Amino acid sequence: MTTQRTVSPDELAEIDLADPRLHAESDLSAIWRHLREHEPVHWNAARGGIPGFWVVTRHADVTSVYRDSARFTSERGNVLATLLAGGDSGSGRMLVVSDGPYHFALRRLLTPAFSSRRLVPIVASVRRTVARLLQEATEMGTCDFVADVAAKIPLGAICDLLGVPETDRAYLLSRTSSALSSEHADSAAVDGWKAKNEILLYFVKRVHERADSGDDDVVSILAGGRVNGQPLDDDQIIVNCFNLIFAGDETTRLSLVGGALALVDNPDQWRALKRGDVTVATATEEILRWTTATLHSGRTATADTVLAGQAIHAGDIVTVWLSSANRDERVFDAPDVLRLDRSPNRHITFGHGSHFCLGAYLARAEIQAVLAGLCEQVATMERVGPARPIYSNFLNGFASLPLVLKST
Repeated sequence: MTTQRTVSPDELAEIDLADPRLHAESDLSAIWRHLREHEPVHWNAARGGIPGFWVVTRHADVTSVYRDSARFTSERGNVLATLLAGGDSGSGRMLVVSDGPYHFALRRLLTPAFSSRRLVPIVASVRRTVARLLQEATEMGTCDFVADVAAKIPLGAICDLLGVPETDRAYLLSRTSSALSSEHADSAAVDGWKAKNEILLYFVKRVHERADSGDDDVVSILAGGRVNGQPLDDDQIIVNCFNLIFAGDETTRLSLVGGALALVDNPDQWRALKRGDVTVATATEEILRWTTATLHSGRTATADTVLAGQAIHAGDIVTVWLSSANRDERVFDAPDVLRLDRSPNRHITFGHGSHFCLGAYLARAEIQAVLAGLCEQVATMERVGPARPIYSNFLNGFASLPLVLKST
């Protein structure tokens, strides 16, 4: 298991849930349990000129906020970093930070590209890639499961969808992994903003190249598409490419790494999966719940309202914590136990309502491919070094995971 300091509910008044170091270096399980039981809508106080925000921890309340875009809008931003800084520059233009008719029309334009039928060749490519990477990893002896396996799977799939050339993919991986998280506790906020801007600039070039291509990759679909009868301008296309490259790469990669670590740390579950006692599909859902790669999602209250008995004022920042909701005892039996046969599994790792993740099918297919590949190609897995966490208040996972994979 990874070594983290357990934070007691007695420390609640002193901790800041916006602190990336807190999430990387601490076990917050006791905090989440306390809040779910006693203070399901908690106020994280303002600190050092940074605004305070509401922290929503119960599964039912989280889904309620997700469903109600009229009272809780994503248009000012959907992560703490942008909300605390005053808002998202993609507001009202990027899919994840828009609501209402524009959001629905843009989603309708993009949905066919993420359908199971459209993804058949990409999923087939993912399976081939997984087989090759696992073979290489077993031949290496010791591998870093992050760099040698997980990092190369979702990035390749989303780049195929976006029509990104092979030669550009390593560069984009380095930028996406720096945009909303860091491998270092003392990373400056400017590093993340620099990475985001570099991704945006990359897609400025791609949009101009694809505008009249007639191809069916997502960049071309956006460049040639219309939303509510109007063509998208360059800014709208570019910010949505940024959204898709990040969402399609980072979160799935972290789930893959967290899933491998979970199997190593729970050998009985690994053996059950390998024997076929549980299905890969059911195991995938539990891995998604267990890892919860996205810690929170942010909203802004549009009017004075009440949530779980707590008064919330118009303009307040409201954060829903998936890391807590996915361990809610009211929904999940023994939530702190990994059960690959858990069914039903009402996790909300992909969000809920109108903002349910567009790439959920692809993410599931990628995790299933890796789990199936491990069962087919790997006899034993052993951790040979510490799992090094990322530093983020938005993402959850590891930047490095040294393993020895021995072939069947």
